[in-house]
Amino acid sequence: MANSLMTTYAPLPITFTKGEGVYLWDKTGKQYLDAVAGVAVCGLGHAHPVVADAIANQARTLVHTSNLYQIEHQQQLAKKLCQLSDMDSIFFSNSGAEANEAAIKLARLYGKQQGIERPNIIVACGSFHGRTLATLSATGNRKVQAGFSPLVDGFVRVNYNDVDAVNHVAKTNANVVAMLVEPVQGEGGVIVPNADYLQQLRDICDANNWLLMLDEIQTGVGRTGSWFAFQQSNIKPDVMTLAKALGNGVPIGACLARGKAATVFTPGTHGSTFGGNPLATRAALTVLDVIETEKVIDHVKMMGDYFISEFQRKLDGIQSVKDIRGQGLMIGIELEHDCAELVAKASEQGLLINVTAGNTIRLLPPLIITKEQADTVIAIVTDLIKQK
Repeated sequence: MANSLMTTYAPLPITFTKGEGVYLWDKTGKQYLDAVAGVAVCGLGHAHPVVADAIANQARTLVHTSNLYQIEHQQQLAKKLCQLSDMDSIFFSNSGAEANEAAIKLARLYGKQQGIERPNIIVACGSFHGRTLATLSATGNRKVQAGFSPLVDGFVRVNYNDVDAVNHVAKTNANVVAMLVEPVQGEGGVIVPNADYLQQLRDICDANNWLLMLDEIQTGVGRTGSWFAFQQSNIKPDVMTLAKALGNGVPIGACLARGKAATVFTPGTHGSTFGGNPLATRAALTVLDVIETEKVIDHVKMMGDYFISEFQRKLDGIQSVKDIRGQGLMIGIELEHDCAELVAKASEQGLLINVTAGNTIRLLPPLIITKEQADTVIAIVTDLIKQK
């Protein structure tokens, strides 16, 4: 049968027909342990019964009305997220890219309100913020930008985890109004910055009246061992974006704001037809409730430490391994050489992994993974690295 899809992806020749917990089954009946979780989306695993029941119930009741009217689940979800994050207000979208678009627009409008005609936003090399034209322009990856010029201007690029570079921009560019940064770079190779990095950025932003905007699309909703990664740095952002795990597979994004950033948008300055509809917000509310009632975040901390310690023990002395790093269940194993072929080799053994930045094995398993399941992941990945 001819493929009618645009060739924007090069998928493996695997078609999944069923999922349950950390496992997927393809159309031949083969079982796979999913250590990618839809790229950090299915934090509660596949077909979680409580989430599935909530989605089915809501689909039978009310799917969509639009933001021309109040939406009860949307208001409840906004209140819950604000309580968990200590933020003040939320705009709901359909994806992480849209959430970051909202943050970029918010920063520009904030700058205009400060009398800055051409607002600039500092972004980091190696970052990934989305594939819309503005978020692509903010992304620090020339490969994904190739062919799409002219890009949106107004972004100032610095090296990630380089506070001196940010201070230099502060001294030389009077048009900066915000900094957009990932607490841990995901697509960039699971890059964990210095422990005081976010605190230093917070201090610089405060000194210059900039907004500190954190892209927590991959790190948020429990992935790093706290509700949001910034909570491990004892700081608060002015703006934070979420998506991925928030709906456990149901598309939803969110742009949260606090303090002076919370009132920048007014009616007509931004919007979304589908954003925050009854189905998506009911799913997200249920995800948050399950994470709380099942004490998932405590489990993430324990399992993250277990993965790192076991990989360090089993890969000790392997010269091809440059680094083993991570935060919670966001784990990267950097090798000396490119290793994209390991994805297919792992799938042959019934394991789904990801390689990012060319040479980094990225593991983003469901947050509910057990030690026994983790041991399977560790054993297969270790063997693949040793055989390479």
